[in-house]
Amino acid sequence: MPKTSSPFFLPLAFAQNLVVSGLIGSLRLLPYGTRVAFSGWMMRNCIGPLAGYRARVHDNLNLIWPDLPPARVAKLTHDVLDNVGRTLAELYSPQEFKANVANCTLLGAGLNQILAAQAQGQGVILVSGHFGNHDIARAVLASKGMKVAALYRPQRNPYFDKHFAATIRAISEPLFPRGRRGLADLVTHLKKGGMLGMLIDQHMRNGAPLTFLGHRALTALSVADLALKYNCLLVPVYGIRQPDGLHFDLLIEPAIPHSTSAEMTQALNNSLERQVRAHPGQWFWVHRRWK
Repeated sequence: MPKTSSPFFLPLAFAQNLVVSGLIGSLRLLPYGTRVAFSGWMMRNCIGPLAGYRARVHDNLNLIWPDLPPARVAKLTHDVLDNVGRTLAELYSPQEFKANVANCTLLGAGLNQILAAQAQGQGVILVSGHFGNHDIARAVLASKGMKVAALYRPQRNPYFDKHFAATIRAISEPLFPRGRRGLADLVTHLKKGGMLGMLIDQHMRNGAPLTFLGHRALTALSVADLALKYNCLLVPVYGIRQPDGLHFDLLIEPAIPHSTSAEMTQALNNSLERQVRAHPGQWFWVHRRWK
């Protein structure tokens, strides 16, 4: 994406967003189930190969599991890209998505801890990765009257950012943009006993050298730092896509005990690793996680 200082940026950004908005608008003409499935097909067969996603998935799988048979690599690549496409369609269909997952099966022992913390006015941080659909917890809990905030990175394209932010906000509010003002508002939210959803599975250049899937992975400690500083419950959550491709289970694990930021964050990495090993086709292997 060109820098915003370029005199050509805004016209180009407008044109780029026009194409994206056209694709999204066309998808919305389809019934929800067909829309989600078609988006998965598009990502598998068109967008993913053109964007180089297949090669990146292969590289990461070869790093982590170098002995996988070629047929298994091909199947996992198919599943990964399909899940990415389906997730995009779901996130851009917020009302239908929320209705579809509102009554999904709840697994794990963490929900009672969340309810107890909220009853006492204690803040809760729900932590996941780019796995299954990472907004399931926000959507499900919001449908039960528990608003879960999100922290998001504003997009360089201002036209795209407008509808991107609106989509995230439609699932649950409030929404805090990354930056000093957003962080200040987020802290106030947690101090008041609010709930927040965050993801931890991207490479962070200045992160701590922890491990993930048996390899060194630089990981931000900020989630655990927030939990310790503001006495928040830190809870791993996962939206696990079911075989029909449309429905989910929501797994809410027990809260991570407070210790040190590094130990708590490694526990979060270990939790996500267990889910990736159990459902490898549902994690976003497209990330350059191990730089």
